[in-house]
Formats: sequence, C-alpha cells, structure tokens
Amino acid sequence: MLHEVAIGLGSNLGDRQGNIIGALQKLRAAVEILAISSVYETVPVGYAQQPDFLNLACTAKTALSAHALHAALKKIERQIGRRPSMPLGPRAIDLDLLLYDREIIEEAELKVPHHGMAARAFVLVPLAEIAPTMVYPPSGQTIAQLAAAAGSAGVRRSAGQLLTRIRRDVQESPPPVPLALDRAGITGVKTLLHFDGTYGRPQSAIATFDVFADLDAGRSGVHMSRFSQDIEDALSEIARQQSGRIETLATALAERVVQSQSAERAAVDVKTEIALPRYTPASALETHEFYTIFAKAVVGPIHRRRVLGVQAAGITACPCAQQMVGDYSRERLAAEGFSEAQIARVLANIPLATHNQRSLGTLMLGSDEDIDVATLIEIVEQSMSSETYDLLKRPDELFVVNKAHFAPRFVEDAVREMLHYAHSAFASLDDATFVSARQVNYESIHKHDAVAEASATLGELRRELAGERGVAHTTLEQWLQPQLALSGSQKAR
Repeated sequence: MLHEVAIGLGSNLGDRQGNIIGALQKLRAAVEILAISSVYETVPVGYAQQPDFLNLACTAKTALSAHALHAALKKIERQIGRRPSMPLGPRAIDLDLLLYDREIIEEAELKVPHHGMAARAFVLVPLAEIAPTMVYPPSGQTIAQLAAAAGSAGVRRSAGQLLTRIRRDVQESPPPVPLALDRAGITGVKTLLHFDGTYGRPQSAIATFDVFADLDAGRSGVHMSRFSQDIEDALSEIARQQSGRIETLATALAERVVQSQSAERAAVDVKTEIALPRYTPASALETHEFYTIFAKAVVGPIHRRRVLGVQAAGITACPCAQQMVGDYSRERLAAEGFSEAQIARVLANIPLATHNQRSLGTLMLGSDEDIDVATLIEIVEQSMSSETYDLLKRPDELFVVNKAHFAPRFVEDAVREMLHYAHSAFASLDDATFVSARQVNYESIHKHDAVAEASATLGELRRELAGERGVAHTTLEQWLQPQLALSGSQKAR
C-alpha cells in the first residue's frame, strides 16, 4: 500500500543548495517524489541570530510506515552532515515529515502533522504551491487555507531557482530511442548477512546481490539508488520476521523492486558462503567446511518463483583411465603366471590407479517450500567419487583416495546422480518443483575441463525414471518466467 506524504526541506549552513540537492537525491531511495516546490529564502523563526534558510517542500508516495520514513529522514540528515544543535538553531539540513496520509500521530519521537506547521509560513507557502488541496487533519482545512491565514511575511521566492535541474526526475523522462529493455539494474552489491542458526550455527557472511527490473519504452532509466535502499529494507523486513533464509530474502527484495521501480518484472540473484560443522572421515577431528549457497527470485505480474542453490567441491576419479589401467594390470598379472580367478580376486580388492579431477557440483531446487541446505550439499557431495576436506590427516587422505578410486565417475555420471538423489530425497514435493544440476571437472591430464548439466521438473524426472523416453526438460529460464512460453519475452507496452 502506498501512502501520500508531504516533506519539508530546509538548510542555512554551508552549501545550502548542495545540501538540499543531496537530500533530495537520497530521498528518492525511500519515496517516489511527485512534486517539488520552488525554493524560498526565509528568515529564521524562534532564534533570529543565524543565517537565512532555503526552504522548499515536496509531495511523494511511499510504501514505508510513518515511523520507518521518519527514521529514513533522520538517516539522510546525518548523511548530509546535520549535527546536534540548540532547538531551532542553524543546521546543514532539516527534513520534516509534514503530513502522512491523514494520520495524526502524537508520540515523543514522532508528531504528524509536524509540530507547528499550521502557523509557519516557511512551511505552508512552499507546500501550498504544489499541494493546495492537501488536508491538514487536525482542523480539516486545506493547505491553501492555512497558507492564506499565515501570510507570507519573511518568505520570498528565491530568484536563482538553481534547483530546477532536479525538480524533474530524469529517469522518468522519455528516452531518445524509445525501446523497452528486458533488464536494467545493478550487480556486485555487497552486504553483511546474519544467520541465526538456519545453516547449522549462528554466523555472519558477506553476500553479493545482483538486482534487475524491466524498463518500458517510455522511461529513460531505472532508479539506481532505490535498488540499494530496497536491499536494506528487505534485510530489515527479514530480520523482523526472524527468517534467515536467502531465498526468502531474494523474493522479498524482488517484490520491493517491482514496487519501487514501477516495474512489471524484477529479478534478484544473491550469493554467499556459509560454514557447516563437519568431522574428518577417519581421524574424527571436529572441523567445518565452507560452501557457496545462492538464491534466484523472479517476481512478475502473475507469478513469483524462487530457487535455492548450493555449490560443493569434491573429487572424481576417471572411469575410462581406470578401465585401461585394469586391463593393463590384468595382462601383466597373467604374464606373471596368475590365474584368471586370482587376477579377478586381486583387482577386486585393491584400488586401481586413474587420474583424478578436482570437481565442483551445483544443485538448484525451485519450490515454495523451505529446502534444507544440508540435504542439497549432501546430494552434491555423494554424487561425486568423494567429498573433500580442508583439514586432512594421513588416515583421512587414505580414506578419500580409496573412496574415490572405488567409485569412479564421469562428469555426466555426477549430474545424473544428483538428479536421481534429488528425485528420491524430495519425493514429497509436487511435480512442478524444479531441479537443476551442473558438474565441472577440472581435468588433471588434459588442458581442458569437462562440463555436464541438466534441468527438469520433478514431474519430468519421475516420468523419465519410470521409463518414458523423449521427455522434454524445463529450463531454468522457463521455470522462473513461465509466461515466456505463453506470450513471448516481451510484455505489452
């Protein structure tokens, strides 16, 4: 729900014009500015021994509560350079929440309408210029009526009007080439996330965000500063809900972007690294391992979709080279006089040499259900020849090497295993649930790497594993944006 607000701005210290310009620019991250008044030179009220003020007013719409908006205004004041001073004393910037819908709030830290505004010409004259019919709730009078009663003594319009360049939001103006864009936004935004135990233990992590909105042909650009504000707002919302899940955060952020950017679709990617408690396999030493987790969310006119993903490192042993080593060993043993039965017994009980690949597996699951990250990581690790560890004593090294060589896997095998394990582990989820697996094997004896990947819904996997052939697989893009298959990639503009 959007709220209609009026905000007063004033400055009488330092670069008054620059202070107000900077405040308006930052204000756009919290509200959608509808109109900005002319700039007025005003004499001080209450304490006369100080420089004259520059004052103006603006009207806006916002999704923030009155308290959240008040807090945002105070934060902007601090950022611009306001410092504690005497009441009604000089200040670099003053941002007052004058009106918030037709609400009346009487609290120690917040009073709406703003205290004293009904008789202050330096507030009423600018506001009456842009919102004469706005109502002052306590009396029911319009701003124009209050301004007429207050008069205009000590208030004169500034001759220079140097703020003209920011009165019109350039992003909202028509572009030179009127073409719609599928995505415009920001990438690589870093912030600190705090997890309360959702991922094994309370921990903090640095997360990176990519945030996008679509853009119609009638607007020059998206509001870049609003993206950062949306991230902060979404983090605050999730913290209040005590939810530490990044897929929930990604969805909440995408929903905010649709609203703040007046967009039809928004997309969010967030990635971070977490630590999970582990024990080394043979020496049983307590340790932890780091894993990358990420989420993708898309919010459109008739849908909202999210996926949760994990990345885990491991090792794969090449089956092809191992088969060749086995054939060679069989020939050598036969030449030394061993019988076929003896050769078979030997080869069944010792690990055969092969070349190994350091591997990276990625698994994504798309669902409205909360998915256990530890389960996804376990699926990825067991789909390779062996998991790996940062901390390894010699018995642990022997365990990993033996395990890998007794379970050789091609890159294609790892992907198929991930899909198969996911099919079993999430059997309770519906057919529309999305699964995607990707494996990269970083070759040791080749100068190239090996890659395999596949995506499908659980319903498609179930049909294929039941023996049906030729089942078409849903891609990540199709699942995140189902309207693409129905109406094409362009929205009606």
